[in-house]
Amino acid sequence: MLDSIVFEQQGIPSASIITDVFQATGRAMARSWGLPNFRFVMMPHPIANLNEEQLDQRAREIAPKVIELLREGQAD
Repeated sequence: MLDSIVFEQQGIPSASIITDVFQATGRAMARSWGLPNFRFVMMPHPIANLNEEQLDQRAREIAPKVIELLREGQAD
């Protein structure tokens, strides 16, 4: 997620994808790096036990959110 924060600070659109259990951590990281309104895409946790087909399905489900985030840019 830090890579996306740094890119956004440099004016380069980016999108971070995290699992939902890391939401509080992601928000804290964004605040600590000066982007309290930094947005990211969340997907259900866990992903480590998913097979390739299940991961592909998750990717298809979140792809529109990633595209939207990249098009809109960050609020800060």
